[in-house]
Amino acid sequence: MRDADDNRSNTAPAHVAIIMDGNGRWAKARGLPRTAGHKKGVDAVRRTVEAARELGIGTLTIFSFSSENWRRPEEEISDLMGLLRFYLRSEVAELHRAGIRLRVIGDRNRLSDDINRLIDNAEGLTRDNRVMTLVVALSYGSRLEIVHAARRLAEEAAAGRLSPDAIDEDALSARLYTADIPDPDLIIRTSGEKRISNFLLWQAAYAELVFVDTLWPDFTKRDLEAAIEEFHRRERRFGATTAGSR
Repeated sequence: MRDADDNRSNTAPAHVAIIMDGNGRWAKARGLPRTAGHKKGVDAVRRTVEAARELGIGTLTIFSFSSENWRRPEEEISDLMGLLRFYLRSEVAELHRAGIRLRVIGDRNRLSDDINRLIDNAEGLTRDNRVMTLVVALSYGSRLEIVHAARRLAEEAAAGRLSPDAIDEDALSARLYTADIPDPDLIIRTSGEKRISNFLLWQAAYAELVFVDTLWPDFTKRDLEAAIEEFHRRERRFGATTAGSR
């Protein structure tokens, strides 16, 4: 007979979020331009989406381009936007066939019109899919997201549509980009860096953090499984204590 821990260890986290890091270092180690690392990183996204679906993960969020990334050299940004266009044109039909819903979160005002149209089309096509949700954090920064949510609350209160007494955690959460997305259970960062870099700061309040040395282009299903195994070794108390703990 299986015990409760055995059953828990076979259950995938409902929401896994990944900070994809290491494309540049992967390319540098091979004497290749950074673009080559980013292209290999797209292959890793494809592998990881498929692995997440096979493992029964309900929501997978990937941090693809941060609000700070706009400070990178113009040529590199152009290459990244080109890869984004390629992904949205070449992969969305496959996501749809697999029953995967695509959601893009972030400040889309800085994206070009054609990319926004591709995003709108992809989200519309996959809106009713229920096998898994793939969330792409694009032009995303968590502090800016929280500022935007706070501004909306302030505007609604000033207009008399919202009582200041009604502003609580739920009210702010409902105005974040992720209002219709569950908070992450597990956040993985690749490449050995141990920080979350302005990613899902509000939503990650009780997430488990797992840092792996693997560079993102080399990330495989086995790496994802290992992170999930580490997740299941953790005791999640959500701020509460258990007997004998402090």
